[in-house]
Amino acid sequence: MAREPPSQGPLVFRGPCPRWQYSFPVMPPPTPNTMAKAAALNEIAAETAAEEKADAKKEVAKKEEKKKMTLWEKVKHEAQHYWDGTKLLGTEVRISSKLAFKMAAGYELTRREHRQLTRTVQDLGRLVPFSVFVLVPFAELLLPVALKLFPNMLPSTYENAKSKESKATRLRSSRKEVSNFLRQTMRESGLPVSQTTAQKEEFTEFFRKLKTTGEEPTKADIIKVCKLFKDDLTLDNLSRPQLIGICKYMNLGTFGTDAMLRYTIRHRMRQIKRDDKAISFEGVESLSVPELQNACAARGLRTHGMSPGRLRDDLQMWLDLRLKYGVPSTLLVLSNAFMYATGKENEFEGQMSALQAVLASIPEELFHEIELEVHTAEGATTNKQRLQVIKEQQDLIKEENEQAEEQKASGREEVVNDKEDIDEKEEEQRQHDALAKNKDKAESDMLESETDLAEQQQEKQSTAAGTKDGASPTQEKTEPK
Repeated sequence: MAREPPSQGPLVFRGPCPRWQYSFPVMPPPTPNTMAKAAALNEIAAETAAEEKADAKKEVAKKEEKKKMTLWEKVKHEAQHYWDGTKLLGTEVRISSKLAFKMAAGYELTRREHRQLTRTVQDLGRLVPFSVFVLVPFAELLLPVALKLFPNMLPSTYENAKSKESKATRLRSSRKEVSNFLRQTMRESGLPVSQTTAQKEEFTEFFRKLKTTGEEPTKADIIKVCKLFKDDLTLDNLSRPQLIGICKYMNLGTFGTDAMLRYTIRHRMRQIKRDDKAISFEGVESLSVPELQNACAARGLRTHGMSPGRLRDDLQMWLDLRLKYGVPSTLLVLSNAFMYATGKENEFEGQMSALQAVLASIPEELFHEIELEVHTAEGATTNKQRLQVIKEQQDLIKEENEQAEEQKASGREEVVNDKEDIDEKEEEQRQHDALAKNKDKAESDMLESETDLAEQQQEKQSTAAGTKDGASPTQEKTEPK
């Protein structure tokens, strides 16, 4: 017999349940801009997630391989790696020799060919100290110690993926540290411009708005003021900590006096400017993804976690600001350093905001130097301004001389031939191109005039010959009469 459930009392009917009224917010219809932004963000997020997943898989695979490999397998793996590197170096030497003959014959190399030739020449130069360990008996025992102390001694063909990744990681961490350092030091050394020192010129008006009133300048004003800060003048007025910070950010050596650091930065800036012209001529789309990453990294642009489309946009922005608008490359590098440490979601809306932050943090000596140039060009300079600039420049010269004397006393004297300027070279190149263009035009005009004279002489000769031929029959007819 089934057991009945316990009674819970009579059921009371309380009427129908109340109808709940839900109020949903009315969302605005999506616009093309919001849809494009959302699609771009989704694409970047998907690419970043895919890269992180692939990196995690690679790390797991590497760990498993390391656990499974024995000592003999590791030795064979390293020997195979160096043998492949030797074959690759031989292939590059064979290809680069053809490029060298092509360049010697007068043909112009493309950007990719020029980089190939430069890389091979550098690798051959690194073989000179490396050959000592091969020629000297038992010197190969010290090879691991030398490679630990000087990791760049081996040619690039012998570099493995682990060392490349470690170098990239160290460069990213050092760039973040340098970015924070430059932003802090340049903000501390900035010049507070007051309304009493502001003149009617656009230069002082710009800094009055920037420092005093807090008004946001336009992009045209930012570019116009940036063009006044030439590369050489900017480097000559940066302090030693700032120069060291730029060298670290650009992956350059930080040893030596201020003159040596400025020379190193100038040399790298000249290389970047030549590369800018080559990329602009061939087009950003012609670069492959590794070439695009190397080009952006050489200019201090963020590459880790960035999609190829974003890298192309950043590189194109650099080329437009450098070549089209004439913004100095030193300011662009500083603006990239300002943006680097804050990550993707940074406090700067773009390159223009970063340039504005750099201009707001320039050192006092650099501001006075540019202000003197502006006033001299307008004919409004005063002796007080000249005296102030001369005193500041003499202090900088005194510091450089003291550093040179210390180097000489310690026996580590460095001779730096830093006479080539970045800006004057471009101006001379423009003048040379203009003179060549005028010369070609004059030669073409001369050839055209000579051609016209020759045609006129031929017409006269043909006319005279025709007249002579036409007169002889008449003369023959009249003679019998």
